[in-house]
Amino acid sequence: MNLITADHISKAFTDKVLLDDVSLGLNEGDKTGIIGINGTGKSTLLKIMAGLEAPDSGTVTKGNSVRIAYLPQNPAFDPEKTILSCVADGKTAKIEGWDVYGEARSMLARFGINDPDAKAGTLSGGERKRAALVATLLDDADVYVLDEPTNHLDTGMSEWLENYLKGMKQALLLITHDRYFLDSVTNIIVELTHGKLYSYTGGYMNYLELKAEREEMEQATERKLDAIYKKDLAWMMRGARARSTKQKAHIERFNALKDRDKIVTDDKVQVDSIASRLGNQTIELDGISKSYGGKTLFTDFSYIFLKDDRIGIIGKNGCGKSTLLKTIIGQITPDTGSVTIGQTVKIGYFSQESEELDNEQTVIESAKDIAEYVRTNEGLIPVSRMLERFLFSGSMQYAKIGKLSGGEKRRLSLLHVLVAAPNILILDEPTNDLDITTLSILEDYLDSFNGIVITVSHDRYFLDRIAKRIFSFEEGNITIYEGNYSDYLAKAGEEKTGKFSVATGKDGMPLSSGKSESSGSSKDTWKSGKKLKMSYKEQKEYETIDADIEKLQTRLSEIEVEMTANATDAGRLAELTKEQEDLQAKLDEKEERWLYLTDLAERIEKEKQ
Repeated sequence: MNLITADHISKAFTDKVLLDDVSLGLNEGDKTGIIGINGTGKSTLLKIMAGLEAPDSGTVTKGNSVRIAYLPQNPAFDPEKTILSCVADGKTAKIEGWDVYGEARSMLARFGINDPDAKAGTLSGGERKRAALVATLLDDADVYVLDEPTNHLDTGMSEWLENYLKGMKQALLLITHDRYFLDSVTNIIVELTHGKLYSYTGGYMNYLELKAEREEMEQATERKLDAIYKKDLAWMMRGARARSTKQKAHIERFNALKDRDKIVTDDKVQVDSIASRLGNQTIELDGISKSYGGKTLFTDFSYIFLKDDRIGIIGKNGCGKSTLLKTIIGQITPDTGSVTIGQTVKIGYFSQESEELDNEQTVIESAKDIAEYVRTNEGLIPVSRMLERFLFSGSMQYAKIGKLSGGEKRRLSLLHVLVAAPNILILDEPTNDLDITTLSILEDYLDSFNGIVITVSHDRYFLDRIAKRIFSFEEGNITIYEGNYSDYLAKAGEEKTGKFSVATGKDGMPLSSGKSESSGSSKDTWKSGKKLKMSYKEQKEYETIDADIEKLQTRLSEIEVEMTANATDAGRLAELTKEQEDLQAKLDEKEERWLYLTDLAERIEKEKQ
C-alpha cells in the first residue's frame, strides 16, 4: 500500500535548485535512508514528504488515514514546560491500557534523561534532540520521518534505536550519517545529488556497489557519446550535405549530441593542508582527575601521546569524554595531576557545537580571520580557494554563516581547524552533521595526517576506520584497549548477539564493500592487478580504422551524387542502392568497432597516468 507519494516536485531557494522535477514514493514496509552532500536539500525533502513544507511545483499526496511523526534536525521545546510534558502531552495510547507517561519516563531514562520533571529549558542541545526523538517515537504513527536521529546518541543508545527501528512494522524515512546504522536498518537508499534522486534497493553497502555500477555505465556511455560527437563534428566540418534521409538523420544526431545534457558528477570536498612540525615532546597527562557535583568522571589517568597516535574515545553520554578533551587543551583545569604540552604542539580543536562561528559574519570573513593563505601540498593558496575545495563556491563565500545549513556550518568549522596547520587534531563528535561523502574524505585525510589524532565519537564505522587505540570510560576510570572499535568489543567481551558485524581486511580496517577479502569480484581483481593493453591485431586496426571510415563515408557521398545523376536509370539505381546498403552496414560496424577501440585506448592512457 502506498503511504506518501511526491510526484514531479521541484524546490529552489533563490538561485539554488534543491529538487528538480523528482518523484518519490513511500510504501508499507519501506525503510528508506536519504543520503547526499550537506546543503543539497535532504532536510527540505523530508519536510516536504512530511507535509510541513510545500514544493514550488508538483504534488505530495498521502492516504487519508496515514499518520506521520516527524523529528526535526533542530527541535525546540517550551522552556517553561517540564520535559515530560513536552514529550508525552497529547500522545494517544498505542494499545489499550498503555501508560503513555510511564513509557515516556522509561524511554527518557534510556536516552540518558533522568529527571523528566525538570524544565525543558535546562536541556543541553544533545539532550533536547534525544528528548525530541522520544516524543517522536511515542507518536502512534504509520510513517516516521527522522532527520539525523543518531546525532548525540552514545553507542548503546544508537544500538537500541537501531534494533527498535528494525523491529517496527511502520514505514521509515530518515537521514543519518551513521553508515553501519543505515546498512542495518534501511532496505532502500535514495541519493539526492544535483537536484535529482537515485533510488537503490538494499542497505548502505549494497548502495555503494550499485552506485559504482551506475556511475561506471554512465561514464562509459558519456565517453562513447563524446567520441561519436567528435567524429560527427569532423564529418560536419568536411561539408555534410543533407541530400538523403540518412544524411539528414546524421545531422540531426550531431545536433542532438551537441545539445545533450552531460553527466554531472558530485563535487567533493578536497581536504589538503600541511601540518606544522611536531617535536619530540607532545602532550603528557600525569595522574589527572576530574569530578563534578560528587560524580567522578576520571581519576589518576596518565598517558603520553605518541607522534602517530590515533585515539578513539568512547563512553556513555555525560561520562566525561568532552571534559577530557577540554582538559587536554587547557579549557578545564584538572582537580589533580597535570597536563604538559610540548613547545612545538599546535592543537586544532573541532568542537561539538561549532560555537566559534559568528552567524553575522560571511563565510569568507570568518575564514580570513584564521588565515589569508593556506599551505598545501601545492604550495601557498588563498583561503578563498580552500573554501572552494570545501564546496563553498564564489556566491556562497559571501553568504552569512547564519544562513548555512547545520552540515555546512560543520564543514566550515572543519576548514577553520585545518587551515591553521595543526599537528595535533582533537575532534569532538566530528561525524555529527557531516555528510557521508565528506566523512569518507576526512577519513582518508586522517590516514595521511602527519600528527596525532584524538577523537570522541559514537560512530562505529568512523572508529573502526580511524582508531588504533581506544580510551573507554568505565565507571570513573579510563581503560585503554589496543585496536579499533571492533577490536575493543572483542577484547571487552561486549559483543552482543545480532550485533552488526564488521568485515575487516588484513590491516584490521573495514572493507568498504562489506565483503570478505576472498570474495572480491572479478572487477576488483582486474583493478588490482592485470593491466589493460591492446592486442597486436587491435593496435593495427586502431591505427587504420579512421582512414577506413573516411573511405566508406567518401564512397557513400559519391553514391549520393551518382544516384541523383541516374535517377531515371532503374537498373543503375538498383545497383547503387544495393551498394549503398552494403557500405552503410560496413560503416555502422566500423563505427561500433571504432567506439570500442577508442574507449579502450582512453582507459589504457588513463591507467598510465
